[in-house]
Amino acid sequence: MVPFLRILGIETSCDETAAAVVERDAEGHSHVLSDVVLSQLDEHSAYGGVVPEIAARAHVEALDELIEEALKRANVSLNDVDAIAATSGPGLIGGLLVGLMTGKAIARAAGKPLYAVNHLEGHALTARLTDGLSFPYLMLLVSGGHTQLILVRGVGRYERWGTTIDDALGEAFDKTAKLLGLPYPGGPAVERMARDGNPDRFDFPRPLVGEARLDFSFSGLKTAVRQAAQDIAPLSDQDVADICASFQKAVSRTLKDRIGRGLQRFKTEFPTIFSASGEKPALVVAGGVAANLELRGTLQALCDKNGFRFVAPPLHLCTDNAVMIAWAGLERMATGAAPDTLDVQPRSRWPLDSNAETLIGFGKRGAKA
Repeated sequence: MVPFLRILGIETSCDETAAAVVERDAEGHSHVLSDVVLSQLDEHSAYGGVVPEIAARAHVEALDELIEEALKRANVSLNDVDAIAATSGPGLIGGLLVGLMTGKAIARAAGKPLYAVNHLEGHALTARLTDGLSFPYLMLLVSGGHTQLILVRGVGRYERWGTTIDDALGEAFDKTAKLLGLPYPGGPAVERMARDGNPDRFDFPRPLVGEARLDFSFSGLKTAVRQAAQDIAPLSDQDVADICASFQKAVSRTLKDRIGRGLQRFKTEFPTIFSASGEKPALVVAGGVAANLELRGTLQALCDKNGFRFVAPPLHLCTDNAVMIAWAGLERMATGAAPDTLDVQPRSRWPLDSNAETLIGFGKRGAKA
């Protein structure tokens, strides 16, 4: 039987500095003792995106105090935790260095094992913390840096079924917002404007819709938005609202097609896996774009139609956080996985599925994830 475990998690992969303490009992149930996140939104908003050097310096300034606060809120000391988990990739290398080196220092000083966690694995396993899901399930990861459809077979066992061949969906939202003069971050700004817009005014393209492959493409959609805005400039508030609504509709229809095909593939590959327990197969959505209510509604309706359970963790656990890093470390510990050595290095690119082929559009270095 797996023993009771408690772990300190550290997350610094992009523009949130975070620390958390999480427990896992012998039955696999979780208890979040503390969850501290410091956003750097104000530092980056003036630039319309994350500036890596600013992000790294902000992590250095804040991380020690956040770890102390996380331990204080959890009412524990370092002696009371069984291990340290720190994000090791993928992400901005400066931020990863700050978090991982801090994790190494604490592990060495306190005599605790260190688990260098893949940030994407944190997203992939969060639904087991919040909803107790059984393996396997599908995960749609939609964020500023990633758009992927992943089969989650087990801890450390992932198959990439689809990925973006150009822009990530969150990146497309941010670039659309910037083009239209909306504030950063772009996702919430586009969603707010879309509420008052006409989604049928512009017929934007739905990239890759109808193709058997499960990949995504948003660069052409972004270009179409730019062209539409240029054609009717100068833009009124209603023009901006209509463009946002039409853009969001195109994204929604694209996801409906791509994910719908993924659900069908899942049912084909696992025709009887849930028949004994009666449990529905699950589609999990994670990442910052998962906060978009229209996209959530589209995915919920798609799951209802196909007999799937739709699982969207609480919004604060969809965006970057240390709870998911701590939980991923606990899941690895529960499988008996050995901790990492203190010479482990951060990785700006770290695919969950190391066997997946690199797609055109990622450059010579290959996919980030």
